[in-house]
This record gives sequence, C-alpha cells and structure tokens, in this order.
Amino acid sequence: MFGSQEDHLPDRLPYRIRDDFLSRAELSFYGVLRLAVGNRWVICPKVSMGDIFFAVGSNRQETTSWRNRIASKHVDFLLCDPQTMRPMLAIELDDQSHERKDRQQRDSLQDQVFRSAGLPLVRIRARAQYSVEEIASALQHAVARSPHKTEVPSPRPANQPKPAPKRGAPPLCPKCGTPMVVRQSRQDGSRFYGCPNYPRCRQTAPLTE
Repeated sequence: MFGSQEDHLPDRLPYRIRDDFLSRAELSFYGVLRLAVGNRWVICPKVSMGDIFFAVGSNRQETTSWRNRIASKHVDFLLCDPQTMRPMLAIELDDQSHERKDRQQRDSLQDQVFRSAGLPLVRIRARAQYSVEEIASALQHAVARSPHKTEVPSPRPANQPKPAPKRGAPPLCPKCGTPMVVRQSRQDGSRFYGCPNYPRCRQTAPLTE
C-alpha cells in the first residue's frame, strides 16, 4: 500500500493501544509473581521467543528455517537478571486452551527450544488463586535444577570420540559449535577468538600467537 517514496501516510494511522495486553488471568498471576520474585529478577511479560533465542545452522537456509519456527511465538513471562538483563528463566501460564491438540504441539516445540538452549521454563496451571510461597519455591527449584548450559548438537554418534582440532585451527564456540574468528579489542588492540554470531553470542577464547 505504501510501496514507493512518493506515497504518503495518512494523518492518523490505524493503530490503537490494546486493552488486553495482559489477559485477566495473566494480570492476576503477575501480581502474585511480583511478590514471589521481589527484587531478584526483572519481570518481562509476553516476550517473543525470537528475541530470546537465535538459531545456529550449517547454512543460511537452515538457520532461517529454524528461526521461522519460533518467530511468531512468545512466552508469557521472562525473568531477567536486573543488572545484565540476561534471561534466567521463563514462565508459561497454562489455561484450558493448552489441552487442545494444536496447543500441545506448540507447547512441545516450546519445551524443546528452551531445553536445548539451557533456559529453564516453568509451566504453571492457571487458577483463581495462587500461593506466593509456592510460586517462589517452584522458580527457585527450576533455577537450581536447570543451570544455564548450552547443548551444542553434534552429528556424531554418542559413542564416537570428538575429533582433535587441527593444528592452527580456531576453537569451536562452546555455545554455537561453530569455528570462532579472530577479533581485536578496541581498548588495547589485543587479539582474541570470538564467536562469529556476535553480538547474539559473546563467547570468547584466548588467542595464542
């Protein structure tokens, strides 16, 4: 509709603020979650999974395919470190709609994505009332049980030893499993290995000249 530079937007665009940004059930749970979390984490509601995760593939087409699987999906609540805003765990509030087959398939994919990336996902059944202590305990248990670890998929059989890197070959990124590249610090000019997926991945390794 507005494909060329000559096109002009109308005086008032057809966008309005949604009154149901959070549903009644989500808003009710949010109040309890604030008490359970306190100042430990920052609560971010309705966060796109595409903003939380990035995909790693052997080529651009494969990477795009994996990215598109989660592009239109979101998580109800994301809890982040207040200093770094690093995602620490996520919460899905499951109501009766999650009993449908299509939602169960979506939930299964969502569970696999969070598990493969090493980010805890807590599912809480929607109900009329919640216990602050129960919610706090569930979140604490999830963090203690699922520390942040990244599982790098490998095409090798499980019983096949990992091949030794070739002399002079760059190390593999521990998060993405891709060969790292040489980068140079802007502060002191020193060189180091960095992940080619920076800034989405900030893994580094020392470079031996």
